[in-house]
Amino acid sequence: MATTGPEPWFTVERVDADTYAVSEYRHWEEPHCYLLLGRERAALIDTGLGVGDIRAVVERLTDLPVTVLTTHVHWDHIGGHGQFSDLSVHEAERDWLDGHFPLPLAVVKGNLTAQPCDFPADFSLDDYKVFQGPPRRVLRDGDVLDLGGRVLTVLHTPGHSPGHCCFYEPERRYLYAGDLLYLGCLDAFYPTTDPVLFWRSVERVEALEVRRVLPGHHGLEVPADLIGRTAEGFRELSRRGELRLGSGVFDFGDFQIHI
Repeated sequence: MATTGPEPWFTVERVDADTYAVSEYRHWEEPHCYLLLGRERAALIDTGLGVGDIRAVVERLTDLPVTVLTTHVHWDHIGGHGQFSDLSVHEAERDWLDGHFPLPLAVVKGNLTAQPCDFPADFSLDDYKVFQGPPRRVLRDGDVLDLGGRVLTVLHTPGHSPGHCCFYEPERRYLYAGDLLYLGCLDAFYPTTDPVLFWRSVERVEALEVRRVLPGHHGLEVPADLIGRTAEGFRELSRRGELRLGSGVFDFGDFQIHI
């Protein structure tokens, strides 16, 4: 494990020889971004909270041109988008990124500071903004992204949000899962969520060969069988007639589903 700076905000962990997790463990959300290095370019999956200089971290790790791939346009995944010029987002959330973010800034700031946090010394809550700007590329289900000897497939996996995407790397059998799968509470209770679509999206990735799940939040060591167990959790809630907004929080051990 390596860290950046004398009092690092980001923690950098090596997933393999040319893949890094860039994490913000000092915040209660514990979000992860992933830097993937190909021969010709790099992909940065999400940019985190936007309270630290993630571009500086990326530039210490690679001098390749960087394309930002957005799992979904929630504030804790697009915070550093303004530090990059090559942005990609699913077509269903293009407007969210470009002028129509669905939450007021005051609500975002409330979420950002919902639990005590030792932010970086140069961070100003007064100056904090949610990034808004046009993407360079619009993603669609099935798109193939070639980094030069390293290929990702775009999977549209709606439910947590309308344009949520996972990115699948078939050669390594990695699934960059965003907020579809992680150890903790899966959120399908917002007005813009759809618990049935969430379930169908988990079932979709359940059909893939996945050796490693790389989550959007919390612990990095996620067992691959979490996919099947999460799908079964949703199936159980459906059988019980509880797969509808407002049903509550359901505990399945190392993960929960909030509907």
